[in-house]
Amino acid sequence: MDSRDIAVISICAALWAILNALIAPIFWRLTRLPFFCDLLALVSLSIAMWWSRKLGVASLVGIVATLLNFILRPGALFFLGFTVASIALDVMGYSVGYERIFSSSRNLILLVILGAIAAWIAGLVIGTFFMGFNSYKAVLVFSLLHAIGGVIGTVISIPLIRALEARRLRG
Repeated sequence: MDSRDIAVISICAALWAILNALIAPIFWRLTRLPFFCDLLALVSLSIAMWWSRKLGVASLVGIVATLLNFILRPGALFFLGFTVASIALDVMGYSVGYERIFSSSRNLILLVILGAIAAWIAGLVIGTFFMGFNSYKAVLVFSLLHAIGGVIGTVISIPLIRALEARRLRG
């Protein structure tokens, strides 16, 4: 990793953690839907993966965002689900191939699929360990709502990535 990778890790993690600490609780209280947390996660992780295309960067974004989140909201242990999802997305992206994912607009559907799977994993972890659901059905529904948020987040990240590409901002 070079200094640009460290910079993108820092920026994406800080953006994710601060918006998650300030805005996501308001969205949760109003709707009881987890979409906004996933949206923030997948936009941050997608941009970091696009920028670096290196194994470990998305994981580090998740780990740093988790640490920052615990500083800003010490009781928000559920965020550990997003840490697991970040690592899963990183491994899946590496397995599929970052260049393959980001090489064409058509291949960005892979990013949407991987983002949905990663957010689903976050929902499974959060629903199982932190929400106190009494049934597997409730955990499944909750995790599927997270997956929808993952789709929303990756779909939002695509025009952002295209805008960055148009301005030749990737190292």
